[in-house]
Amino acid sequence: MTSSVPRLVIAAPASGSGKTTVATGLMAALTGRGLAVSPHKVGPDYIDPGYHTLATGRPGRNLDAYLCGPELVAPLFLHGAAGCDLAVVEGVMGLYDGAAGEGELASTAQVAKLLGAPVVLVVDAASQSRSVAALVHGFVSWDPGVRIGGVILNKVGSDRHEALLREALDSVGVPVLGVLRRTAAVSVPSRHLGLVPAAERRGDAVAAVAAMAGAVSEGCDLDALVALARSAGALPGGSAPWTPGPSPTHRPVRSAEQPGPRVAVAGGAAFSFSYAEHTELLAAAGAEVVPFDPLRDEELPEDTAGVVIGGGFPEVYAAELSANATLRASVAELAARGAPVAAECAGLLYLCRELDGMPMCGVLDAAARMSERLTLGYRDAVAVSDSALAAAGTRLRGHEFHRTVVEPGAGAAPAWGVRAPQRRVEGFVQRGVHASYLHTHWAAEPGVARRFVERCRTS
Repeated sequence: MTSSVPRLVIAAPASGSGKTTVATGLMAALTGRGLAVSPHKVGPDYIDPGYHTLATGRPGRNLDAYLCGPELVAPLFLHGAAGCDLAVVEGVMGLYDGAAGEGELASTAQVAKLLGAPVVLVVDAASQSRSVAALVHGFVSWDPGVRIGGVILNKVGSDRHEALLREALDSVGVPVLGVLRRTAAVSVPSRHLGLVPAAERRGDAVAAVAAMAGAVSEGCDLDALVALARSAGALPGGSAPWTPGPSPTHRPVRSAEQPGPRVAVAGGAAFSFSYAEHTELLAAAGAEVVPFDPLRDEELPEDTAGVVIGGGFPEVYAAELSANATLRASVAELAARGAPVAAECAGLLYLCRELDGMPMCGVLDAAARMSERLTLGYRDAVAVSDSALAAAGTRLRGHEFHRTVVEPGAGAAPAWGVRAPQRRVEGFVQRGVHASYLHTHWAAEPGVARRFVERCRTS
């Protein structure tokens, strides 16, 4: 595919300015115009991409320069944008905020530069008028490598307020591409780790996305935004699209005579956190990927050779997960046979003996419970035990984001050695099980998926 796909980055001076409303609404509005829109999110966030998927009908994909390295940002973008008319990238935090203590690494600004994409700055104008010009001027002039092509003003109170803001911004030379008024119609409920995922509130989420699309269509100049996206040239560096196989001609190692191992991947409302590239990598390594929902399915898929359980909110559904005793027993039986099981964060909690006092799978001799303390941040990790995912010594970067703690018993080796914020070991390796709080992006180390599928094939 061409590397000159039209593209925009939707950024903001700070979190809470309205990036998700504008980005999701823009995706849905342009999709409603008949454009094939590729949705992307800067950083490790899983929740916003769920709304992006509803808006576009395509998998929401993450662009994370910390987890995957800056060199993979453009290739992963091109992979996701294949066959699309235009791409919209939602930023993270404030435009210039990135990994703590790492300069611009993993910031929206860095990703915009890696993509050669113009930036639209969403400004919460609720409590300012003329000061908006100073704010926008500062963001425009801070880094000459970042091209801010326009501003969308959010939470504007009245026609008079809008006129004052536009007059102030005339002196900056950055066009106002949209104005959104204060409204509750586009609100999305939140809880302890951010927005409630779209998978948990499908009907309401569809309505929320439609409201976002309506607000953006009414308040923004869609033609000008499309023109700005089309002003982006070829991506810097002549990048080629990422591929889940070892080469563009790679084919999964399976056939009708020799089917690949069946890998069951957890999904549904309790386990909605996953990167689209993970299932693509599993399939490219030869697996038959089959989804299952631990809230609804009473057995693992027939002939399951391995299980992948990603992140989500099992603490919200602990009673329902506990009540599904037949599936818990099925998972425990598979793990007892030594089959490969990869579990991240929510998956780790599900494998524990109990969660907030309610029985879970009992694969690990550990008890999990909710905590008041938020654990959040990027991590550099090295595998300290051989496992179905990684050989000892394998280095990966991960991200932690949870309000739970796990109190381990005996019988398992640690999974990772983590360098910061303090040196420690983390997670569990037990027979075929690899369970950890760390969310990792397998595109950074495709050998993880290949190793897992091979273990499924031979276990």
